[in-house]
Amino acid sequence: MRPKVLVVDDEPAIRDTLSFMLEMEGFQVAVAADGVEALARIAQDPPEVVLLDVMMPKLDGYRVCEAIKADPRTAGVKVVMLTAMGQAADRARALAAGADAYVAKPFDEDGLLTLLRQLAGKPGDG
Repeated sequence: MRPKVLVVDDEPAIRDTLSFMLEMEGFQVAVAADGVEALARIAQDPPEVVLLDVMMPKLDGYRVCEAIKADPRTAGVKVVMLTAMGQAADRARALAAGADAYVAKPFDEDGLLTLLRQLAGKPGDG
């Protein structure tokens, strides 16, 4: 079974780019445009990994991450913060919220794919 990744970003171009890249690498992909939609999708069908932007309308990525990790049903979902906010304080806040990894935009595509394979299980192995 292919690992599922939920891409959460309020920018359609970023969602589309990440979705295409991940699908080409064998991941199942779902998308959400904001934190509220992300939490609804995760509750309905939890992915192995969430790629989560920080700055979004309705509910920011930190609060979404905290909610994922606080719920026993979803606490095992891996969260990768993928954000333009690259300061050390931003990274520390993300990790304090429960993020499993923090990747600054612009990101290295190969590095991100390697990280996702490690967190979700390499596509084709299941």
